[in-house]
Amino acid sequence: MHRDTPAAPARNDLPARNDLIDTLRAFALIGVFMVHMFEQFEIYWTAPQQTLTHILITTLMMGKAFALLALSFGLSFYILMDRATRRGEDFSRRFVWRMLLLAVIGIVHGLIYRGDILIVLALLGIPLIPFYRASTGVLAGAAALFLLQPWMWLQIAIAASGAPWANTPPNHWTDPALAIYQTGDLVAVLKTNLFEAQVTKWWFFIETGRISLVMGLFLIGLLLGRSGFFDAPQRFVGVRRIALAVLAITALALYLAKPHLTALLPAEPKPGMARVMAGNLLGGWFDMALMGTYVLLIVEAYLGLAGKALGWLAPMGRMTLTFYVGQSLIWVPVFYGFGLDAWKTLPQGTALWLGVGFMMLQAVIAQLWFRRFAYGPLEWLWRVATYRTWTVPFVRRA
Repeated sequence: MHRDTPAAPARNDLPARNDLIDTLRAFALIGVFMVHMFEQFEIYWTAPQQTLTHILITTLMMGKAFALLALSFGLSFYILMDRATRRGEDFSRRFVWRMLLLAVIGIVHGLIYRGDILIVLALLGIPLIPFYRASTGVLAGAAALFLLQPWMWLQIAIAASGAPWANTPPNHWTDPALAIYQTGDLVAVLKTNLFEAQVTKWWFFIETGRISLVMGLFLIGLLLGRSGFFDAPQRFVGVRRIALAVLAITALALYLAKPHLTALLPAEPKPGMARVMAGNLLGGWFDMALMGTYVLLIVEAYLGLAGKALGWLAPMGRMTLTFYVGQSLIWVPVFYGFGLDAWKTLPQGTALWLGVGFMMLQAVIAQLWFRRFAYGPLEWLWRVATYRTWTVPFVRRA
C-alpha cells in the first residue's frame, strides 16, 4: 500500500483509500458500540455489578476502543493536512471549520446520547494544528508529556499528604442524569443532555485525565502518519514485532501491578483520592498499552492470512460517523425510559449478542452502500460543508 496522492476535492473523482486504516477505524467503531451495549448507553452505571461480563468488557474493551478512535483521529488529521500540502494548500483554517462542523454534529447527537465523543474530538482537534509542522522530536516529547501526565502525579502526592481540597470527591461522581434516562420522557432527556449531563461528561474527561490521554494519542497518530507506518507496514516488520512484545508485556504488567501499586497509597482521608487518581493514571496507561497491542495484532493479521477477511470490514471504517450516530438513534430509545425501557428487562449477555448481530448488519450495509455511493451520508454532508461545494461526488460513476 502506497501513500495516496488524491485529486483536488472539488473534482468529480475520489481520493484513494488505505484499507488498513479503514479496518482499524472499523474495529474502533465495533469496540465503542459493544461497550455502549454493555453500558445500556450509560444506564448500567446506576447499579454496576462485578459479573464476569463486567470484568471482561471493562478489562478488554472499555477505554481501548476509545483510545483507538483517538489514535485514528490523529492519523486522519495528518492525512488531511498532508494531502492539502501536496496540493500546495494550507488546510489549517479549513480544518478549524471542519472541527466546528463536527462539534455541531456532536452537540446535536449529544441531545439524544450524552456520551457523544464527537464534540470532544472536535474541540481537542483544533489545538493539533500547530503540531503538524513541529519536528518529530517535539511531537514525541509533547506526546510523552500528555501521556505521562506529571501534573496528575503532583495531585496524587498532594492528596496522599492529606490535603482536604485534593481529597474532595470528583464532580463526575454525582450524576443525576442517569435517573432521567431510566424514567424521564423524551423532553426530559433532551433537556438534561443539553447542558447538565454534558457538564458531568466534561468533568469526567478532565478529572480522570482522559483529555490529556486523547491529546497524546492524537500526536501518536500524527507521528505514525508522518512515518508512513500504515502506508507501507512491510517496512516496519522488525520494529512492529518488538513493539508488539513490549506493549503486550507492559499491558500485562500494568494489569497485575495496578491493585498492588494503588494499595501503597493512603486510603484516608476518605474517599482516598490518591488511590483513585493513581488508579485512573495506571488504568489509562493499561488502556493505551492494550490498545497498541490490538493495533499491531490487527496489522499482523491483515498482512497475513486474515487480510481478506479483515479487509471486509474496511467499508465500515469509511462510514464511522454515520454508523456511530445511527447506533445511538436506534438503541438509546430501546434502552431508555422514554422508549422500550429495555434496561429493566434485557440481560447484558443478550444485549451484547444483539450488538454483535447489529454490527454484522452494519458491515453488510457498508458493503452494499459503497457499491453505489462514494461516501456515507453524514460523511458526504460533512465533506460538502467542509469544502462548501456541492461538487463532491455522492453517487459513484459507472
